[in-house]
Amino acid sequence: MNNLIGLLVAAPLLGAAVLLTGGRRLDRVGHWIGTALAAASFVVGAVLFAELLGRDGDDRTMIQHLYSWVPVGGFQADVTFRLDQLSIVFVLLITGVGTLIHLYSVGYMEHDERRRRFFGYLNLFLAAMLLLVLADNYLLLYFGWEGVGLASYLLIGFWQHKPSAATAAKKAFLVNRVGDMGLAIGIFLMFTTFGTFAFGPVLGGAEAASEGTLTAISLMLLLAACGKSAQVPLQSWLGDAMEGPTPVSALIHAATMVTAGVYLIVRSGAIFNGAPDAQTVVAVVGAVTLLFGAIVGCAKDDIKKALAGSTMSQIGYMVMAAGLGPVGYAFAIMHLVTHGFFKAGLFLGAGSVMHGMNDEVDMRRYGGLRKLMPVTFATFGLGYLAIIGFPGLSGFWSKDRIIEAAFAKGGTEGWILGAVALLGAGITAFYMTRVMLMTFFGEKRWDPAEVHPHESPRTMTVPMVVLAFGSVFAGGLFSLNSSFVNWLEPVTSYEHGHPPVSAAVVTGATVVVLLVGVALAWAAYGRRPVPVTAPRGSLLTRAARRDLLQDDFNHAVLVKPGEYLTRGLVYLDHTVVDGAVNGTAAAVGGLSGRMRRLQNGYVRSYAVSMFGGTAVLVAATLLMRAV
Repeated sequence: MNNLIGLLVAAPLLGAAVLLTGGRRLDRVGHWIGTALAAASFVVGAVLFAELLGRDGDDRTMIQHLYSWVPVGGFQADVTFRLDQLSIVFVLLITGVGTLIHLYSVGYMEHDERRRRFFGYLNLFLAAMLLLVLADNYLLLYFGWEGVGLASYLLIGFWQHKPSAATAAKKAFLVNRVGDMGLAIGIFLMFTTFGTFAFGPVLGGAEAASEGTLTAISLMLLLAACGKSAQVPLQSWLGDAMEGPTPVSALIHAATMVTAGVYLIVRSGAIFNGAPDAQTVVAVVGAVTLLFGAIVGCAKDDIKKALAGSTMSQIGYMVMAAGLGPVGYAFAIMHLVTHGFFKAGLFLGAGSVMHGMNDEVDMRRYGGLRKLMPVTFATFGLGYLAIIGFPGLSGFWSKDRIIEAAFAKGGTEGWILGAVALLGAGITAFYMTRVMLMTFFGEKRWDPAEVHPHESPRTMTVPMVVLAFGSVFAGGLFSLNSSFVNWLEPVTSYEHGHPPVSAAVVTGATVVVLLVGVALAWAAYGRRPVPVTAPRGSLLTRAARRDLLQDDFNHAVLVKPGEYLTRGLVYLDHTVVDGAVNGTAAAVGGLSGRMRRLQNGYVRSYAVSMFGGTAVLVAATLLMRAV
């Protein structure tokens, strides 16, 4: 069975190679090739999952060594895959949701001339993401990490004829490079400390390392996670990335790429456990991002950008949970999986609405679509109920446990984190209810002469229905007898927290703030007509429309000083460096020109030179004798 692990990566990688090099002869079938190979990877993952289920808890780690990648003296880096309880969860999520998104894309990208290339990029992304979560050492993980960055750049900028898409792709690439530097430095520190990159020796030897070293490594890993998972302060790329096709938003920004940072933190839990200060920073970053994304989501009229703010906020929940240590690791992954279902379903639902509305994204020009798009309405509605934490649905089970774990942190820190998590739940209910009301309820706000809303084809609706089932039932199944926590405990470890209030009180408070958020949204957008033109709004609303001035901040603090620094360096280069080089060249050239005049070919000139030289020598000799 170990030999099957490599097939998980090989299948989509083969699809990418075939589709990107096969030429136009594959245009008619390329999308089916890409979908089939993604499905093949999912089937292999399901077989391996069944194999792990049949093993004892202590024997659920499968290793496949392919070859020695970098054997140089005492330095050794291998291409080795590790499949355990944590990685198989990601494998099934990536390949399962990825296959559904491939199928959805068959209909969504039907009229795109470059559809074959799009599916090649999707397969490349799956291969890179699978490599990231299956790697058995940090160097191979870094290779997959960079592959994900490349594939996301290609997918976000797929419609490169649009300047906004090209700019968004470049922005995502550059912001992620900042985080990638953190991962690179963290890996360097690991090798300096442990003499290896392999998970086993690094994580097993973390207890023997100093707290200062572990803190430095942890902060570098956190920086990397902030880049990939769009956490403060490297969150600015996520909203702009909605310029890519909607399936890209569902794949990259719901179920896979943005969860890579959470995976990195949880996989490296042994390092973070030895650095409590770094864990606190992780929890704070998650809590701040949780509120940041939620507030931004409240003010967006673009349906995809509203969901992008939601993604940022929900990933903030996961990062905060990961910052709680063994109390929260399993719940971070549990919410990651449930979020993969309902957020992918919400993005696909948004794409279905856009498909029926001639690619209109402004929710102020929607309204009353529930009767015209019943399947989209039903599946989107179930995703909405799941994400706000409606009792019994997936989001309720996973988010509620994170809120409990936050309170269980204890002390002032626990109360603050718990309060932030509760507030975030209320804001989530507000902005998602706003999205539902503006899109599917109220008066029709489109021009019937230009737009004819209609339901999407089955290739798009079937994946949405499957994801809706996951949105409803996944959380309950995971919570049954604590099956999900027990599954992950051998890898992530688990400590039962002791919140200062009972679980029933936390659950009750969560339901109350949920209902308050829904009621406020209904009062603002359900009881009164939604204007087609957005009102001016409060100062906070205007700031949220501009992503809480994150781009303005980056421009003032980073871009402008960078421009001035560049201009200064260019001036220094031109005046000092080039000036010294050019001045030396000019001096040598001038001196050689003057010396060349002495070699003019005239005998009389040479005679005068000889006479002058002789006179100087005679004068010098006489002067020396006189002295």
